[in-house]
Amino acid sequence: MIKTLNPEYKSRVETYLQKQHFMKHIDFTLDIIEEGRTEGWLDIEEIHKQQKGFVHGGVIATLADITAGFAAYTLVPEDHHVVTGEIKVSYFNPGVGQKLHAKGWVIKQGRKMNFCEAEVWCINGETKTMIAKATTTMVTIFPEDIPS
Repeated sequence: MIKTLNPEYKSRVETYLQKQHFMKHIDFTLDIIEEGRTEGWLDIEEIHKQQKGFVHGGVIATLADITAGFAAYTLVPEDHHVVTGEIKVSYFNPGVGQKLHAKGWVIKQGRKMNFCEAEVWCINGETKTMIAKATTTMVTIFPEDIPS
């Protein structure tokens, strides 16, 4: 059973989103923040595309990483943090369309690690296609691990 160790997780995530400079740079927004689950959207622009006009794999991996990471972050105590220990992304279809929709969730909660999954979907007109799926290990950073 997935259970947050910080009842104020939503406001804490919203505060830390202000410090996510790369996320802001690519114009990704996290719109849904729930216990062990997050979702966000990105309007596809030229800056997000590679040479063939598809959304760059790095952008897709970033969205998977952000949603899975913040899903894990909703579960840790207030004085703890989360970093990506491992991520594997499988790409199923090219990202062609107007928007990306990324979803991340915790599948196994632990004290030191949370195992997560994420999906990235591309919206092209009325069609929504899953373009990638990721599995991640999010490592919990304890207060004593953070240099003062």
